[in-house]
Amino acid sequence: MATPLSHTSSSPLTTIAVVGLGTMGTGIAEVLAKAGREVVGIDISEAAAAKSVAALEAATARAVEKGRLTEQERADVLARVRTSTDLRAAADADLVIEVAPESYEIKHQIFRELDAIVRPETILATGTNALSVTRLAADSARPERVLGLHFFNPAPAMKLVEVVSSVLTAPTAVTAVTNLALDLGKEPVAVGDRPGFVADGLLFGYLNQAAAMYEAKYASREDIDAAMRLGCGLPMGPLALLDLIGVDTARTVLEAMYAESHDRLHAPAPILKQLSEAGLTGRKSGRGFYTYEAPGSATVVRDSLTPLEGATLTPGREVRSVGVAGSGTMASGIAEVFAKAGYEVVLAARSEEKAQTAKARIGKSLSRSVDKGRMTAEAAAQTLDRITAAGSYESFADVDLAVEAVAEDLEIKQQLFATLDKVCKPGAVLATTTSSLPVVACARATSRPQDVIGMHFFNPAPAMKLVEVVRTVLTAEDVHATVREVCAKIKKHAVDCGDRAGFIVNALLFPYLNNAIKMVQEHYASLDDIDAAMKLGGGYPMGPFELLDVVGLDVSLAIEKVLHREFRDPGLAPAPLLEHLVAAGCLGRKTGRGFREYARR
Repeated sequence: MATPLSHTSSSPLTTIAVVGLGTMGTGIAEVLAKAGREVVGIDISEAAAAKSVAALEAATARAVEKGRLTEQERADVLARVRTSTDLRAAADADLVIEVAPESYEIKHQIFRELDAIVRPETILATGTNALSVTRLAADSARPERVLGLHFFNPAPAMKLVEVVSSVLTAPTAVTAVTNLALDLGKEPVAVGDRPGFVADGLLFGYLNQAAAMYEAKYASREDIDAAMRLGCGLPMGPLALLDLIGVDTARTVLEAMYAESHDRLHAPAPILKQLSEAGLTGRKSGRGFYTYEAPGSATVVRDSLTPLEGATLTPGREVRSVGVAGSGTMASGIAEVFAKAGYEVVLAARSEEKAQTAKARIGKSLSRSVDKGRMTAEAAAQTLDRITAAGSYESFADVDLAVEAVAEDLEIKQQLFATLDKVCKPGAVLATTTSSLPVVACARATSRPQDVIGMHFFNPAPAMKLVEVVRTVLTAEDVHATVREVCAKIKKHAVDCGDRAGFIVNALLFPYLNNAIKMVQEHYASLDDIDAAMKLGGGYPMGPFELLDVVGLDVSLAIEKVLHREFRDPGLAPAPLLEHLVAAGCLGRKTGRGFREYARR
């Protein structure tokens, strides 16, 4: 059920106790006090309580400086917060929000003590993101009044709040805290009780796979992080995010998820245990996947794993002219990128007509850039003049680099590579833009596999900064160096990866999308709630179902199948719901219906 975004009555929860005054508890206290609630902050540590008050004073002072609060409003907010080291201070609370450390023993102890302190109608909420709300409720004297209220860090800034019901929770309690969340200006999402709920349930599986990918030495930490930022528009790469969350925290969440799901994707990557046990827990300790200036600092400093800038031992081959094979959006986008960078480009397709149509598409794209003031009319005309449309691959005879961007079908690509092998001059670099097929299979279709490499551009090629550079076990060093140099000249960020299914981006993105589909399939949460949770709680530019409908459900299914075939992990098997929608012809925006329906244009 999607949560309604409006309600008639204001929440009756006026006095609220927050138990645990770490970063999250302090943030929640600030949000509550600013919304006019009386707040009792409780922590067994006097130092933690004092630090929380100081943080609240500093945050409200900044709000005054920025004109978000007046001095009087600030004074009122601070007056509404009192702190204590005694849990009995929660006696008059209408709601208690517990944000103690992620330990059943600690939380269970707090809930048992609260049972003897609070009024019978008081709602008890746990802020856990990994432990079972049902188990905590079952241990309570009033299980119907226990639920989960999961805020996201930093609580004052993050809009999402997951309202977690157990099978024991009374609907009135859910309504009361949902209304409170709305009063706080948050967007509540109603979810059931399972480890990680929606946002963390999807996020931590993805983070775990990224850690495993790094541990396998498939790609460097910098390349994994850059690939996900630039390829998916994420605010942070997964390894940098693990350092921010805390490697130990991530391991705890994953352990809880795995205990419940037995899904291998949730089994914590061994490196998380190694780093945790060595005390390398991320930013808070000054070192995790990266090394930081000091504990608590966000500034990354060089260490022994940091790549040297521009350090290439092998010089590349000279590239003056580029051939692009294909006539679709990707081919014309790639041709535009090379022509803009000053290369002479031959755009070849199976017929002169198709090639001219592709060149005309580039002309329109360049005109749009002129209209938006991104380039002059003269520069656009010069760019278009550098592109020669050809109806035969024979026109690639003199190119130094040939890039194929034809259909994602191995047989078609292999036939094309056999043709390129015949027509391209010796020493020409042959590149495939495949996103899911083995590059080595294209290489083996030629007599010069050492000259073949993957250059996986992202759509739309003129706008997307990322290129995954895929070396096979046969690729020559100078071919790799050539492509890296070319990427720099066309102003793309190159990341290195090996020749295995999904490379970096798709291997991390599609299992996440598949897990989102499984959540809907199991009636755990709605499409709208999952999309909202990932945008508001994870900083994703699009929710998983918005993205699936844009990519195309048929394309998504094909990639899922390739990943499942390659890695043989049961957790990667495509969700049956995805297969059913594709079989029914519901392929997303392109057919007017996918997970959602779209107006026909």
